[in-house]
Amino acid sequence: MAIRSRLPAPVLALLVVIPLLAVAHQARPTPYGDHLTVPRAAPARVVQATPRLRTRDTALWAHDPRTGALRWRYTREGRRPLTSLHVRGDVITLWDDGLVTGTDGRTVRWHRALPAPGDWLPTHGGTGVLRPLGRGMLAVVTPHRIAAYRIADGDLRWVLPARDGCAFRPERAVHHAKTLIVAQPCRHAAWTAQLIALDDLGRIAPHRRPLGNEVRDKDGRGRGRPRVEHPDPEKVLAQPR
Repeated sequence: MAIRSRLPAPVLALLVVIPLLAVAHQARPTPYGDHLTVPRAAPARVVQATPRLRTRDTALWAHDPRTGALRWRYTREGRRPLTSLHVRGDVITLWDDGLVTGTDGRTVRWHRALPAPGDWLPTHGGTGVLRPLGRGMLAVVTPHRIAAYRIADGDLRWVLPARDGCAFRPERAVHHAKTLIVAQPCRHAAWTAQLIALDDLGRIAPHRRPLGNEVRDKDGRGRGRPRVEHPDPEKVLAQPR
């Protein structure tokens, strides 16, 4: 007690405030209402296997495909998952408020919000919205635009707006080899103009330059192909056709 009495008043006040700040930090809600529940122990061999995903009510469930054991359960307060996609060890989920999330089953790695989801999501739903592109890329297909995100960190790599007077149809997109073909119905256009072919670099066109979609290591070396920045930033945003 004698030692404490010699401490200056500001120091004593700080000793009282620090525990209160720690409690307040732990009590504050998560920004997106995320709740990821993971069992305490799971063998590493099982964790590496591709989980079986199931959407029920307001939760996304991931179970071991061999044993049926629960891997993890993911919810967001007041929200419902519409569809999910398992790509390269990550699970991408589209929610009913237009938020897209990426998780590795241990933590939620990133969040991305779709523009104006209330204009189409309630009636359209999530059918065909999430499409893998290969090379660690994800296409999010909406009626107004197609956006590509890097699965590793959710980084936006390119955007392709729909042609004036047209709209993309996510449910009518198909994969052919490494190409994603998306329907873009237009009232007054040839049928060839109503199909868009894409890959991880964007719309397939001659003389394209790499955008460097791969993540770089700390030593500056890229994982896979080299990272090459595009010299013309206008090319990153694909123009309507």
